[in-house]
Amino acid sequence: MLAVMFDFSGTLFRIESAESWLGAVLSDARIALPERELADTARALEEAGALPGGAPPLRVPGQLAEVWETRDESAELHRAAYTGLSRQVVLPDPGLHDALYERHRTPAAWTAYPDAAEVLGGLRERGIKVAVVSNIGWDLRPVFRAHGLDPFVDAYVLSYEHGIRKPDPRLFRTACEALGAEPREVLMVGDDRRADGGAAALGCPVHFVDPLPAERRPDGLRPVLELAG
Repeated sequence: MLAVMFDFSGTLFRIESAESWLGAVLSDARIALPERELADTARALEEAGALPGGAPPLRVPGQLAEVWETRDESAELHRAAYTGLSRQVVLPDPGLHDALYERHRTPAAWTAYPDAAEVLGGLRERGIKVAVVSNIGWDLRPVFRAHGLDPFVDAYVLSYEHGIRKPDPRLFRTACEALGAEPREVLMVGDDRRADGGAAALGCPVHFVDPLPAERRPDGLRPVLELAG
């Protein structure tokens, strides 16, 4: 392989738990909830699918169906989709819905998988280029910089910057062109068989990982070093 494309959430990084997410925002707002109420509210937000990078919603309300389907095509749609889901849950202050959205965009909300630096560094040592290809509605580059992984990434191809989302082959083609490699020479690594599997339509080999919590997946990326050659 001349290059490797990686998905972001569930592949290189994992979002914090819904309870941690809610707790951080409440703490910043100096709002205290009883432990049971905090847990129940976090669970309700999780079931609503309000945490980007977390579990998908159990049900998308009819009025949000269209924006949910296109959420990764622009920053505005992404925010509208997730704050819309969040507002299905009653919070102590209506302003917390926007604060929750802002929290998930911060480096503190994300944890790199334990072997991410090792694998990305190993690819760099071998002269194998790396791109991050993500369905997302905001700039994730600061997350990579804060966690020390940005030096290993040659290109970022983000859906909201192109108005195209995976599995559309055009997004993967854009990444291959940025890497200066033919699709057959570029391995795609992701956790979503539908979205990330779209790279196969271009002829890219694809490798899947499980989007487990970071502490439960210490070495899920290491096979990439062998697959990349």
